[in-house]
Amino acid sequence: MESFAFVLTIFVLAIFVGFEVITKVPGTLHTPLMSGSNAISGITLIGAIISAGTQHTTLTTVLGLSAVIFATINVVGGFLVTHRMLKMFQRRD
Repeated sequence: MESFAFVLTIFVLAIFVGFEVITKVPGTLHTPLMSGSNAISGITLIGAIISAGTQHTTLTTVLGLSAVIFATINVVGGFLVTHRMLKMFQRRD
C-alpha cells in the first residue's frame, strides 16, 4: 500500500508540474512542442503495445489496451494540430 501511495503522489505532482509548464509556453513555441510531444507519445505507444502484449493478467492487458488507444489518439491528434499550425505559415497563392 505504501508503494501505491508513493506512485500516486508522483503522478499527482507530475500533473501539477505539467500543467504549470504548459500554461507558461508562448504561442510561438507550440508547434515545436507538439513535435516533441508526438515523439514522446510514440515512445509511450510502443511501451503500451509491449505492456498489452505481455498478458500477465487480464488487468494488465486491459490497461495496456487502453494505453494503446489513448496514445494513438494523442499521436494522431498531435500530428493533425501540427499540420494545421504549419499550414498557417504557408504562402497563399
